[in-house]
Amino acid sequence: MTRPSGVFLDRDGTIIEDPGYLGDPIRVRLLSGAAEAVAKLNAAGIPVIVVTNQSGIARGLYGWDQYRAVKARVDLLLAREGARIDATYVCPHHPSVTGPCTCRKPAPRLFEEAADTLRIDLARAAWIGDRMSDVEPALAFGGTAALVLTGEGAGHAAAAARRGIATHPDFGSAVEDLLR
Repeated sequence: MTRPSGVFLDRDGTIIEDPGYLGDPIRVRLLSGAAEAVAKLNAAGIPVIVVTNQSGIARGLYGWDQYRAVKARVDLLLAREGARIDATYVCPHHPSVTGPCTCRKPAPRLFEEAADTLRIDLARAAWIGDRMSDVEPALAFGGTAALVLTGEGAGHAAAAARRGIATHPDFGSAVEDLLR
C-alpha cells in the first residue's frame, strides 16, 4: 500500500476509552498504544484527523464547553507522549433529536471539509475506527478502512468482514499495517 494522504480517526473507543457520553475530562483515558501510534503517523508526515459524532451535545448531556475540555485533555495526554492530532471535526447532532444532517458519520461532509482544508486525497486516505460508521467512508471515497476491535469494534467485526474491511486488535496494530 502507498502511504496514506491522511488518516481519519474516530475518538471514543479508538484512541480513548469510551465510557459513553464523555463530557468530563477527568474520565479521559488513552487506550494502550494510542499515543505511540499517533506519534508514528506524525513522524511519517501523515495528517491525523479526528472525526467524531458527539450526540451527547444534541441530547443535552453536555455542552460545547465540556466537549472542548475533553478535547483539550485528549490533546494534552497525547502531547505528553509526543503525539498530536492535526485537526478535529465534530458532529453535534443526532437524527432522533435534531433531525438528519450532512455531518454525522458516515456522511461525507466533514471528511470533504478536512480534505479541502488539509489537501488530502480522499482516495488515498485511511479511516480507522471501532464502528462501521467510522470506516464506511473509505468505501465511498476509495480509501483504506481498518476496524479496530477495541470499543465497540468486536460487535462490528462480522459486518466489516462482509464488506472486506480489515480488522485489527487495536489502533496501534492498524497503524503498523498502514505504515508497512
